[in-house]
Amino acid sequence: MKTIETIATVTADGKITVQLPPDIPAGEHKVVVVIDEKLLPKKTETQEKRPPLDFPVIHVGSWPENLSLRREDMYGDDGR
Repeated sequence: MKTIETIATVTADGKITVQLPPDIPAGEHKVVVVIDEKLLPKKTETQEKRPPLDFPVIHVGSWPENLSLRREDMYGDDGR
């Protein structure tokens, strides 16, 4: 037995459309439907279209030619 929680669309004639995960094999299955009588809120334009994220950019210039990122060069003899 598998429990799946998903969103179903109910049409005016009382039919539902449900998208199941791909691991459910084709064929007849015993299904239990529980309907929450409270409708989901409709999406508004502000929820659908939001501006892109604006991360700060810090320009520090190019790296020096002799920069070494080897562990031995970054840490002292005690490993710190």
